[in-house]
Amino acid sequence: MNVKIKEEDGKMVAMLAGSLDTAAAPATEKAMNPLNEVKGKDIILDCTELEYISSAGLRIFLGILQNATHNGSNVFIKGLNENVRTIFTITGFSNIFKFL
Repeated sequence: MNVKIKEEDGKMVAMLAGSLDTAAAPATEKAMNPLNEVKGKDIILDCTELEYISSAGLRIFLGILQNATHNGSNVFIKGLNENVRTIFTITGFSNIFKFL
């Protein structure tokens, strides 16, 4: 699992690549921790290269959303492949997040 975070056009963008499974979750959560400090800027989770997400990965996404809401930021997800989108739909996360 690979995470890169950068600021782009006044937004914080996290690019995720690989499989966000239970084994990768602790390191991924640590890598994404800077997003929890963002205040008033939109956060984009770019999942274009994300191949899989487990419940542990969904928990990380939910934590980012909760912190962002508390800090006056919005979270958007973009680039979900069909398999990951199905996981979001089955779990109801498609109703919680905003998509680009």
